[in-house]
Amino acid sequence: MPPAKPHTIIILVLAIIKFCIPFLLIAPSFELQRDEFLYYQQGQHAALGYLENPPLLSYLARVSSWLGGGEWTIKLWPALIGASTLIITCLIVARLGGMAFAQFLAGLGIITGVFLRIHILFQPNILDIFSWTSSIYFLVRYTRSKNFKDILGMVLCIALGWWSKYSIVFLAAAIFIGLLLTHYRFLLWQGKTYLLAAIGILIILPNLWWQYAHHWPVLHHMKELRETQLAIVNPVNFIIDQLLLLFPVLIIWIAGLIWFFTQSIYRIIGWIYLLVIVLLIAGSGKNYYSVGIYPVLLAGGAVAWEQWSKSKKWIRYVLIISIIGLTIPFLRIGLPLEEPKALSTFYEKKRYGRLGILEWEDHKNHALPQDFADMLGWKELTEKAESFFDKLPDSSRANTIIYCRNYGQAGALQYYGRNEHFRKKVISDNGSFLLWIPDSFLLKNLIFIGRSVPKREDEVFQHFETVRMADSVTNPLSRQLGDKIIFFENADTMASWLANKIIKEKKREFNY
Repeated sequence: MPPAKPHTIIILVLAIIKFCIPFLLIAPSFELQRDEFLYYQQGQHAALGYLENPPLLSYLARVSSWLGGGEWTIKLWPALIGASTLIITCLIVARLGGMAFAQFLAGLGIITGVFLRIHILFQPNILDIFSWTSSIYFLVRYTRSKNFKDILGMVLCIALGWWSKYSIVFLAAAIFIGLLLTHYRFLLWQGKTYLLAAIGILIILPNLWWQYAHHWPVLHHMKELRETQLAIVNPVNFIIDQLLLLFPVLIIWIAGLIWFFTQSIYRIIGWIYLLVIVLLIAGSGKNYYSVGIYPVLLAGGAVAWEQWSKSKKWIRYVLIISIIGLTIPFLRIGLPLEEPKALSTFYEKKRYGRLGILEWEDHKNHALPQDFADMLGWKELTEKAESFFDKLPDSSRANTIIYCRNYGQAGALQYYGRNEHFRKKVISDNGSFLLWIPDSFLLKNLIFIGRSVPKREDEVFQHFETVRMADSVTNPLSRQLGDKIIFFENADTMASWLANKIIKEKKREFNY
């Protein structure tokens, strides 16, 4: 099929709807999510890399801080990039020959399913999915144009993906193997291809150098994930999850996979999808690492259904009604639409725990999905910690450090803290926050924030004269429930020496 004309009005209306979701469909009680605090704080410490992720998202966080740093400036990016992903998906449909109905159907697919949750959170996934979709867009263009400018476009998007999230390597590997498996293998024997690949490597070289200079933090991070979150990845569960991620449009993307394999010119897309799934399973990837490959399948499926329903227009109405009908109950799963208590009551009444959506990383069911529970309790924690800090005598405040066990706590205190003096006192040795601790500091008084009281093996905490419990998080629906605020007062001289020694050793692991 020859390329079709993009239907601007349809695409624009769908993109506006997509853009508005993070601003209109999140209940006011929900705060920023745990990881969003980390990425925002990364933006305040510009670098070529961080311990957890590449830096592109953090550069966007820097822009957010220039805009005032309000929550809307952070939510702007998932809204904008989500809408851009929808536009690119519709453009893929047009390149495949899809007309108005196909473009509408594919765009609708980007508004539902897992995309509901992903595109309300300021996380690397938003850039990752956009990079995957853009890369495939240029590959689809090349299948028709045979113009190496489109291969260059694909290489640039893959390089952009590297700066967004390292999981782009799965797509790059799948494309390479896909070329070998199809008649496009001739590209691998041409010098131009390797010249373009070299350009891509040059673009990502600064981050590669940063990784090398700091002893490859990405490998350290992946090792931690394998030992914790990825330790129980099951291939069968992974496949089942793929069917559930976009359940409202399951019939669309599966049709797209079939359709691509029936079109010799586009068969490489089908192979790329299968290869991505195989590589992710082999690499113990999380189930959502594959989400970036689904927009093109939605595009292919939309074109297929448009062709199959040419003489039976009623099928089109059935498809649209069924997608919307399946999305409506999905809204309460994908979005924190209602106040936390109302949502938890709804989940309990409907017994949603059986679906696995209430299972956290501890593999137990809770009252809310983990992402939603991670959007509660931060303001309470900050207010209580800052209130306690403000009530200390001036002499004590001047010599008090606020130490947080994890980056969520530290990021929340730095984001929601009212007083700059309080915010500057906050440190953590978790994640990239470790790199921002001063090389040397005096430890006299310490406000400790963590889930449990430090144990005897935490030697630094054994060198204070007095210890008293100040407060704790009491929101029963928050993942931070029980986080404690403990005041350690009047440290001896050994405490500072030990603390500095431990921090230096941790930094040395990453050549800091």
